[in-house]
Amino acid sequence: MWEIKSFSELSTTELFAIYYLRTRVFVVEQACPYQEVDEQDLNCWHGMRWENDKLVAYYRLIPDESIVHLGRVIVAPEYRGQGLGKELVSQAIEACQNRFPDLTIHAQAQAYLQDFYANFGFQPVSEIYLEDNIPHLDMILK
Repeated sequence: MWEIKSFSELSTTELFAIYYLRTRVFVVEQACPYQEVDEQDLNCWHGMRWENDKLVAYYRLIPDESIVHLGRVIVAPEYRGQGLGKELVSQAIEACQNRFPDLTIHAQAQAYLQDFYANFGFQPVSEIYLEDNIPHLDMILK
């Protein structure tokens, strides 16, 4: 089941699971040392899917003046290949449309996922660039 919470609504156990999964994938698996936990976590919405008390998928939404940023899109390694990525992006888009109906959705996507995001209607708005030595591009969904 999917749920979405503000930072203040998260329990310490949920917060630990979020930081554990994000660090496990974005820092360790991708061999990318950077400040994974940041101040944006305090002001965003945290979308989560749990199975048997285990966090299996996650995203965060950061609303701005005219745009909402979709980021930290992640499926736990042992749950990949089951369609959770598609479910996650669909859920995130629905959450954006419900909470921020007038805002464009922005995703800073890893370049190899361009076609994946395009399947949801995201359009590239930048060239490919390196972010923490990983090719990315900016994409939006209006």
